[in-house]
Amino acid sequence: MAFAPSSTTSRTAEAVGVTPDAADTIHLPDTALDLVKILVAGPFGVGKTTLIDSVSEIRPLHTEEPLSEASAQVDDLAGVRDKSTTTVAVDFGRISLPGGVVLYLFGTPGQERFRALWDDIAYGALGALVLVDSRRIDASFDVLGLVEESGLPYAVAFNAFPDAPRHYTEDQLRAALDLDAGTPMVTCDARDADSSVDALLALVQHLIDRHAPEDR
Repeated sequence: MAFAPSSTTSRTAEAVGVTPDAADTIHLPDTALDLVKILVAGPFGVGKTTLIDSVSEIRPLHTEEPLSEASAQVDDLAGVRDKSTTTVAVDFGRISLPGGVVLYLFGTPGQERFRALWDDIAYGALGALVLVDSRRIDASFDVLGLVEESGLPYAVAFNAFPDAPRHYTEDQLRAALDLDAGTPMVTCDARDADSSVDALLALVQHLIDRHAPEDR
């Protein structure tokens, strides 16, 4: 794709404390000052569980179950035919950022049949990172609608699947998703901690900017 995260949000996963041994960390760091609940949202099969796995400093909590023949009748498997499991409640992880900010990451189920869980999972969240698959952009419309209806500020991250189209421009993608000009939009590889941290930092910066006092 023709765009990337802003250099002002670029960090390495190691710099924010995501290391190979971090998954064994349980207790909050002594430097923790601000605890922030963040949703990781997106359609079925977009990479929410993978992103939380890649950045979490604790062993992530997953509620995944195998896809059944019955679920195949109601879940749209277009573009994700190789997927064999699905989140049925929530994924959960945690990451500590510089400045004492700790993000609690809640991954939401991506299928319409789990819509009833949305209000409970979204309660108390300050923002959402919405993952999008550029191979099936229309699959993200319902999730974006839920996020917007809830009034949550959000950033959009296009998960860079190997066979994702590369010819779209930023303007074309913004138009396809009908995004406001102020909504952050980045690319990421949900499998890569550095890339996933950058996407989360883009959201955090967006939340900071929204709450910054206006110049007088």
